[in-house]
Amino acid sequence: MDIAIGIDLGGTRIKGVAVNAQGNILHQLYTDTNDGDGAVWKKAVVETMNELLQRMNRKASVIGISAPGLPDESNEAIAYMPGRMQGLENLVWKDFLQHPAYVINDAVAAMMAEAKFGAAKTKKHVVMLTLGTGVGGAILIDGKPYQGAFNKAGHIGHMVINDEGSCDVTGMPGSLEECIGNCTIEKRSNGKFVSTHEMLIAYRNGDELAKEIWLKSVRQLAIGLASVTNILSPEVVVLGGGITEAGNDLFEPLQHYMEQYEWRAGGNKVEIIKATHGDLAGAIGAACFGMDKVDQ
Repeated sequence: MDIAIGIDLGGTRIKGVAVNAQGNILHQLYTDTNDGDGAVWKKAVVETMNELLQRMNRKASVIGISAPGLPDESNEAIAYMPGRMQGLENLVWKDFLQHPAYVINDAVAAMMAEAKFGAAKTKKHVVMLTLGTGVGGAILIDGKPYQGAFNKAGHIGHMVINDEGSCDVTGMPGSLEECIGNCTIEKRSNGKFVSTHEMLIAYRNGDELAKEIWLKSVRQLAIGLASVTNILSPEVVVLGGGITEAGNDLFEPLQHYMEQYEWRAGGNKVEIIKATHGDLAGAIGAACFGMDKVDQ
């Protein structure tokens, strides 16, 4: 298997790549998603695939799809994704595209990109979190993505940090997603800030409320990560998503709090690193997953 196509179904854009077995991006393409209409976004996926095939002037061995939701057992369709992307649930991709195709959750796809060709390359035990509007997660065990029963594993954003907090979209009280996701920043700041980016600007300018909210969020993230290290004992934790653009304003206090909360038996501690692949991670990881499936 030498070349695969990866397609990431983002909320606003469909991102497509052609990738070889060494992880080199041969071609890339962006298309508007138009999420509200199932026929339109499906057409955009087909056009993305065809355009990439035309640019390659050859047939790809497999198409990997990165999508929101929970895949079925065979990774041929998304079995569960209520409320978004009309027509996504139970769409069998190999039949729709008339091409060998596999689909994987978008957070797992991002992790695959980092594990194969990015920040976690050569690592066997990895946890990844995507910090953005919500908090996504994925797990790599013995070099393979761990999806678990019902392909639900990795939803670290829905672990409970505060049992008296508000319930998130899954019904979990005070989840990590509620603590640091951009979706709750207005609520956490009593309406003062509409985005984490806006709050970080205030934080850098010495705003006391912004400092209190931000450092509390980072401390709660550290508590979540320390809990994950106790359960899964990964070599590295990869952090991706828009909130990681905070840079040292995130990673320095996070390390400080990890020193307080992480159980470092024998002096061993998890390495926390920033993702390298940016907004193409889902597409690259989907292509990687497809390659692995074909090679099995």
